[in-house]
Amino acid sequence: MTALLHWYGPGQGRAAGIPGLLVRLTVDYDDGRREILASGPGWSAGEAPYRQAGYRNDEGDPVEHLDGQAAASLDAAFDLPAAIPIAGHPSSDFPRLHPRRTFLAGRFVAPRQFLTADDGTMVADFGQVIAARPEVDFLDGVPGRTVMLRAGYVLRPDGRVDAGKTPSQNTDMSFPYTQASGPQQYRASVHLGFRYLELPGVDAAEVSRVGAAIVHASHPAEGSFSSSDPTLDAVFGLLRDSALHGIQEQFVDTPTREKGQFLADAANISYATMALFGEHAYTAQALREFAWSACRYWHDGEEKGRYNAVYPNGDGKRDIPDFSLMLPEWAEEYHLRTGDLALVRELLPHLRDTADYALRYIPAEGPTAGLVTRLGGGSGPYLHGIVDWPAPGRFGYDMDCAAKTTVNAQAYSALVSTARLCGAADEQDAAAHYAGMARTLAGAIRSRLRVGGVMVDGLHEDGTPSSHASQHATSFPLSLGITDPAYAAADAARIAGIGMRQGPMTVHRLVRALVDQGMTDAVLDLLTGKGQPGWARLLDRGATFTWEAWDLVDGSDYSQSHAWSASVLKEILEHLLGIRYAVAGGTEVVVEPPLCRLEHARGSVPTGNGYVQAGWHRRGGLVELECTIPPGTTAIVRLPDGAYGVKGPSADAVVVPSVPLRAAAGAAREFRVHTGTWTFTAR
Repeated sequence: MTALLHWYGPGQGRAAGIPGLLVRLTVDYDDGRREILASGPGWSAGEAPYRQAGYRNDEGDPVEHLDGQAAASLDAAFDLPAAIPIAGHPSSDFPRLHPRRTFLAGRFVAPRQFLTADDGTMVADFGQVIAARPEVDFLDGVPGRTVMLRAGYVLRPDGRVDAGKTPSQNTDMSFPYTQASGPQQYRASVHLGFRYLELPGVDAAEVSRVGAAIVHASHPAEGSFSSSDPTLDAVFGLLRDSALHGIQEQFVDTPTREKGQFLADAANISYATMALFGEHAYTAQALREFAWSACRYWHDGEEKGRYNAVYPNGDGKRDIPDFSLMLPEWAEEYHLRTGDLALVRELLPHLRDTADYALRYIPAEGPTAGLVTRLGGGSGPYLHGIVDWPAPGRFGYDMDCAAKTTVNAQAYSALVSTARLCGAADEQDAAAHYAGMARTLAGAIRSRLRVGGVMVDGLHEDGTPSSHASQHATSFPLSLGITDPAYAAADAARIAGIGMRQGPMTVHRLVRALVDQGMTDAVLDLLTGKGQPGWARLLDRGATFTWEAWDLVDGSDYSQSHAWSASVLKEILEHLLGIRYAVAGGTEVVVEPPLCRLEHARGSVPTGNGYVQAGWHRRGGLVELECTIPPGTTAIVRLPDGAYGVKGPSADAVVVPSVPLRAAAGAAREFRVHTGTWTFTAR
């Protein structure tokens, strides 16, 4: 067997190390035979036919310049030196290897159309931004000619791919290829995110096929959503595509510039993929990898309880404090979706460390007593907490606060999620301890960070409150149940009234805060309003993948393929379609159509037992619903108070309480149903 080496080296998403190959390949033949091929003695190895052509950006990604002549020589000679075998794993060079339990999917896609630039350059338009590897079949090559294939997000006015700093995310997106003679196929070995691919100097008559191999995660299922609002449906499609292309070998910052697994990006994308695609494997892998980063870098003294901001990575130890605080809540969502207590127990020592990390920064006395103050970690614009990113997404947040409201809310989240997971793992003493600490912190947030009836951005070092009351400072506590119920409705109305004033990184907090208060129409305004920052405006500007920021700042390298705002797919399915998990593992769900201006909606949500499907429409002041519940699952159906006719597999299985129950949106009738299709008709 022969292996060709094309080694990136360390970078975002790639740990530092030496190149090596450990493989076991099973081949099943049509006649029933099976052959197993494993790396070891008898293999040969050599350098792949790539020339050094510089780096794409400052993340360590080399520009791959494929030399077709060298490749042809390799194919002809196929006389490579013997590989150097290393002892079986573990070895001194590879002491701790972990198998990946995730799988990639992909397919060839042809361009939607071919364009011609003003200078005659052929440009392939794929119709949307995809994460893919370019492919070109040449009918005949000119030996030694280098074709400078170039991918991109947008075109210049003259029709060529725009390679400027902001349009390209400050990345060299070229794929230089030196031709050999005769018919040949160009196949890129690495992917980028792009929409356009130009072939300068190549006539259309020279190629027989142009396209790309899409690369994204393989998922076990896919839910759906459609409604009476075409803009909402288009936004859902944008979020779906972004979440799909936001994972390759791992969750990524972007498939173009930083292919590393940043903790906040990973958590946000995971909320979307678990809800829509029934994805668990990539989330479990990511949670484990961040826990390993704690073991590797953050295991002593004041640093214990933190995680790398990006892992695996090649630049060593670095964190962002409030990223670390996100992990317990993310782990709790994973447990809700899977019921996987084994992984919870594996993670709990790290989650307790994270809860303790937050507690260490709460002074018992002084101007900021009782609040998380100058949370340790980070540097530069991330010191003591990032709040939101990129910086314009902070919308003026007072970063000089020593006790930031957002950091304190996320510390509460870490405490309460750790408490609930300890309870699920039957660690009741720890559960009671962290729940008590969470209650104490929530009390301090309510009493010290509300000034004149409004939540402010935090306290300064001397204890004086910030004069700025950002949307973040209200939405974070409201979304986590910290806010005093006496203020909740007014807080929700206030943040709804100011529109979108949070960045894509934290927008799920805003959406959750509003739906928790029954302000579903305000959420629809955020999702579909073209006159303010948000997804509808992105669509209006031609985006086919969510961006890193709501606006591209000229001269910046903000990404145009950043999936972290796809997080709100979870809220669309749970609160606009109206299907959400009621117990860990999804064996019981709630089906509750929203009270909002939508006239109808239909869709499905994957669970471990199959799909829960729902379709509803309004009839007067009531809602008519048809839902299908898979085997092994029960559902609580919650509808506006009124009289309903019920049809299902067995009507006697429906329990109708004699007293209307109280739901988040007001009075409700509640029914409990089991497997089958059920119809609820308003009378």
